[in-house]
Amino acid sequence: MTKAAELRKKDVAGLQEEVKSLQKAHFGLRVQKATQQLGNVATLRTTRRDIARAKTILAEKQAAETAKA
Repeated sequence: MTKAAELRKKDVAGLQEEVKSLQKAHFGLRVQKATQQLGNVATLRTTRRDIARAKTILAEKQAAETAKA
């Protein structure tokens, strides 16, 4: 689980990479669930929330950059 404080330290490119890797991990978990190989389905929820957290902070940073320009 990634903390918001850790994500806020990253720049926009780093956040975009984080979102991309989380989405890839979430897809892998969904495939495991579909094939009955996922033991702990709660990981789907935490991964989904991590994606939302990263996207929220990314949107905040992008809005701040737009406001500066």
